[in-house]
Amino acid sequence: MEYDEVVTSRRSVHQYADEDLPTEIIESIFERVRHAPSSYNLQPWEFLVLTDDEKRQQLREVAYDQEHVTEAPVAVVVLGNKDPSAHADAVLDDWLAKGYLPNEDARDTVLGNIEGMADLPEAERRVWAVRSTTIAATELMNAAWEEGVASCPMGGFDPEGVLDTFDIDGDQYEPVMLVTLGYPDDEAADVENERKYRRPVDEIVHYDEFDPVESTELPAEIADAVPTPSDD
Repeated sequence: MEYDEVVTSRRSVHQYADEDLPTEIIESIFERVRHAPSSYNLQPWEFLVLTDDEKRQQLREVAYDQEHVTEAPVAVVVLGNKDPSAHADAVLDDWLAKGYLPNEDARDTVLGNIEGMADLPEAERRVWAVRSTTIAATELMNAAWEEGVASCPMGGFDPEGVLDTFDIDGDQYEPVMLVTLGYPDDEAADVENERKYRRPVDEIVHYDEFDPVESTELPAEIADAVPTPSDD
């Protein structure tokens, strides 16, 4: 698909075909995900990919029993690393080798900044991790759709339950979201139905001054089609 088609046609899909997702397709998707941008290029993301039926059932139990967790052939736990310094040495050595930094003193200065971030309170480190990791999760869903693989981001889950169920260190990792992956069912309503409304550019973009609208008004052709009690 062309980029425009990917971003304008991707939907959050809840109904999946009874078809496995080949490992090579999963790997192809994540090969693109790893190029997502992040603060200092620190790439604070990890992905727990669940293809086993029992593992996805365990995830469903801590995701408020949402059916598509097990109906999809793959469920991904998107995790953010709350330690900014975790991969900093390799990242900065790469910068130095490729000329992004002039010398080792400059490298050590940047490393000191990153280590300072690692000493911030946990709440601030959580926000930092979630910001970059959410970018990667978005890349995941777009990269999947380019392969014809549908997805659905999920914020409805018990974070502590996820950590406990899959033996993940909660001191270091933050469960950011869940994402289901799979080929869409031939009759998936999320694909077949008309696309849901999106607010227009002139309502969400503000030049030089922030002046948000108080409420959104649907276009007349949509508003007129909304059922009223008298239509019953």
